[in-house]
Amino acid sequence: MPSFYGIEVESALMLGTAQYPSPAILAAAFRASGAGIATVSLRREAGGGQDFLRLIEGLGVRVLPNTAGCHTAREAITTAQMARELLGTDWIKLEVIGHTDLLAPDVFALVEAARELTAQGFKVFPYCTEDLGVCDRLLNAGCEVLMPWGAPIGSGLGLNNIHGLTALRAAFPEVTLVVDAGIGLPSHAARAMELGFDAVLLNTAVAKAGDPVAMARAMALAADAGRAGYLADPMEPRDMAQPSTPLIGKAFLA
Repeated sequence: MPSFYGIEVESALMLGTAQYPSPAILAAAFRASGAGIATVSLRREAGGGQDFLRLIEGLGVRVLPNTAGCHTAREAITTAQMARELLGTDWIKLEVIGHTDLLAPDVFALVEAARELTAQGFKVFPYCTEDLGVCDRLLNAGCEVLMPWGAPIGSGLGLNNIHGLTALRAAFPEVTLVVDAGIGLPSHAARAMELGFDAVLLNTAVAKAGDPVAMARAMALAADAGRAGYLADPMEPRDMAQPSTPLIGKAFLA
């Protein structure tokens, strides 16, 4: 099971709480998924007031507030401070957006904000790219978890850079890694886990599915299957065919 800042969570699936058709469907999707962590955007969800907070509390999962919508380090730091006061947790998913169309992270501001928040006692979960240099700087800033994107937020494209994600896993074998953003299908979640990642975080793929509850269940099964496959030490791919049935004992006609 994945461990985040010393806290073990049973499920490798993390779910967002935005865009669901109704609060009832949100709750049902979480139950179907078995997710142990719910991400909550302070900016988007605070408008729901106490009713929304009670709904989240009723899910029985750990809350990971995030700084979605922030475009500067100072803005993200202030949002994180507000989230800690409102939700009573030092956990924060740190998002600092640098490109509006792609919702790509501003990696310079991200490192700056991560360093300051860590100094303030936050447990930072940075939404980042798979760039090894950026990830190394985030770890040096005090982060113990990295959350590289698979593809742009809400795109459903899956894992755009398999080689980069594989290199990241190899470079930091002891760091908790979560593929965050871009997951659109259960096969994408399974692939991320097959690469050795510790968890996947997704929102739109479930919330915007025709049947969010069924999709949440499918994503949970896929994440579990991918993790089991990784732990089973799968065979290496080959360029050429190799018969699975040996030639020894085969009858030959004279």
